[in-house]
Amino acid sequence: MSRCGPLVLLFTRPEVRHTVPVTDTKLQAELDAIIDRTTTGQPGLQISYELATPTGVVAAHEPDADHYAASTMKLPLVLAAYRRRDQGTLDLDSTVTVHNSFTSRVGGEFGITREDDSDEEVWAELGRPVTLRWLCRRSIIRSSNLATNLVFEAVGTDAIAEAITVCRADGVRVVRAIEDYAAQREGRGNLVTCHGLNTILLALADGTAAAPGTCGELLGVLADNEVNTDIPPGLPDGTWVAHKNGWVSDAVLDAALIRPRGGDDPTEQFVLTAAVSGQWPNDRSHELIRRLAATAWEQRSHWPSDG
Repeated sequence: MSRCGPLVLLFTRPEVRHTVPVTDTKLQAELDAIIDRTTTGQPGLQISYELATPTGVVAAHEPDADHYAASTMKLPLVLAAYRRRDQGTLDLDSTVTVHNSFTSRVGGEFGITREDDSDEEVWAELGRPVTLRWLCRRSIIRSSNLATNLVFEAVGTDAIAEAITVCRADGVRVVRAIEDYAAQREGRGNLVTCHGLNTILLALADGTAAAPGTCGELLGVLADNEVNTDIPPGLPDGTWVAHKNGWVSDAVLDAALIRPRGGDDPTEQFVLTAAVSGQWPNDRSHELIRRLAATAWEQRSHWPSDG
């Protein structure tokens, strides 16, 4: 994960707002109070969350606000790779030679900063062939930036856009690779909303993001995520969570599908995505998201769930 400086959203897009009614106003008030208490005296923060079941939104705070995607962009990227596998246009068991020179979306070359990456295993394979399947996995479970760009290079933006469209995740935009700062400066920024990320997770949960078997396969990879700094620590030990998080110097996000009865039992499953953007220490953002997750879990018996 890149620990870059402040990132400015340099483009505009049509505003999309979802008006699905919240089903637990008491829980929403409690979650909003946690945000208010935690961020008192911290101006300039953008905080969003959305808690939902497959049948509706339970509680939400600015779920359609744009946030810099950070590594949550790896969720639609890897989904696109697996969809292309299913379509017969990409062999995930084919190999690519690990390299660190990429072509910017606006021309020119760039590379990943090794010191800012969170997965040394991919760097250890520089100059050697590895499978795209392995790179997809490292992109998720260790949030490898180098693996991400190698997958991005193989998949392409059109396939990512198609995957997002199939999920109807209109709040998600992935248009450039990691550390393509030239493209970022020209307005090609990766953005997400809490609602958009939840929409992708729910499409995976109900088997419509790709073939049902592929959706289950991808959820298994997400459940193996080893970077558990946000939503998982707020839940009881052993809770099944399929999630992708992201963090840079001024943004922390986590998007999770939670199955209280285990990964093979979707009964009572729900999604929670939370995002914190602004000049605030990452550890405080992690803690805030953990508290939101813990409170949502504790109040589960009081809000509608799918059984």
